[in-house]
Amino acid sequence: MSDQLIWVIIGMGIVTYIPRMLPLVLFHTNHLHPKVQGILKNVPFAILGALIFPGVLTINPDSYFYGIIGAAAAFIAAWLNLNVILVVLSSILVLYGFTFL
Repeated sequence: MSDQLIWVIIGMGIVTYIPRMLPLVLFHTNHLHPKVQGILKNVPFAILGALIFPGVLTINPDSYFYGIIGAAAAFIAAWLNLNVILVVLSSILVLYGFTFL
């Protein structure tokens, strides 16, 4: 292995470790403010939305309707406070059923 590759691996390890270590150091108490807890509970859904939304508009080049139906199914499942995996699965199942119409 070259020296440059070893330094890249070490750098990637440090960059990965820092975001995981900082919350433990900064929030060394067991109790977070309820407002902060509420924000942190919504982070997975916000990230999921940011990752999926561009695909919603480009899933079918002929029609945006297909992507909007899948997004609506995911939105309804998220609104019902389902698990993130169930939100994705519900959207997939709705679109699978929609292909038969």
